Amino acid sequence: MGTTWSVRVVGGEAAALQPVIENLLNRLVADLSHWEPSSALCRFNRAPAGSWQTLPSALAEVLTASLKIAEQTGGAFDPTLGALVDLWGFGPPGPIAVPPGHDALAEARARSGWRRLKLDAAGRRAFQPGGLQLDLSGIAKGYAVDRLSALLAASGLPDHLVEIGGELRGSGLKPDGTPWWVALEGPAARAPEVVAALHGLSAATSGEYRRNFVHADRRFGHTLNGGASEPISNGLTAVTVLHPSCRQADAYATALLALGPQRGPAFADGMDLAARFLTAHEHGGGEIMTAAMIRMLA
Repeated sequence: MGTTWSVRVVGGEAAALQPVIENLLNRLVADLSHWEPSSALCRFNRAPAGSWQTLPSALAEVLTASLKIAEQTGGAFDPTLGALVDLWGFGPPGPIAVPPGHDALAEARARSGWRRLKLDAAGRRAFQPGGLQLDLSGIAKGYAVDRLSALLAASGLPDHLVEIGGELRGSGLKPDGTPWWVALEGPAARAPEVVAALHGLSAATSGEYRRNFVHADRRFGHTLNGGASEPISNGLTAVTVLHPSCRQADAYATALLALGPQRGPAFADGMDLAARFLTAHEHGGGEIMTAAMIRMLA
């Protein structure tokens, strides 16, 4: 998936655990990765227009969750922006130095949109309307964290900390009896450090400081506004969500970043989500926490 993973486990032998972990992650890459051309996701992206494609269970599960969150957020989270992600230089084709032109953006926008994606849940199928490009980078890492955590628990190892691409889930306790304390991610030297105890809890962060490029004195980040077909520019630099499910935390962090500093906190409070928003320096360089986040950190 174009990123790294790490696992800390209380008990168990690393030499025995690593191949089991890698086997699961390889299976998830084969289903969900837009970086692996032979993956089930990429095969769907190449499928002919008007065809129904049978999906592996992991891809069907993630797409079902993705469409639910897309509907909840009015498309702020959209799993079908792959053509636009690639065009802006944040996908497998590689980075760009100059923003794409109007015609290229219009063509990619016409191939995008979560409402164009139809699922047959009973048959575990998805309809390819033509040119639709899935990109699950806003949810797949969190889903993989949940799956890996469940694997460890089922293997008799309930005390662990799992991390994939910066998304985390802590379960149980460390050997000294303390929880898995983690510092919530944020731009270095820009915001006060906030730590959370991940005891049956996940933390996911979406941040514009992670991947971006600068052209004509403007910074273009990797989170896209699907309606405008371009990177967001709303005054937020990062959003962190704490949630029992890392899949949900991952997707909601992406959606809240796209919603912005007014609509994002309002939506999160309405959903009782524990979320922390960091605003850009030119917007005061502040911090916004939802009521659920304040309760959780108290």
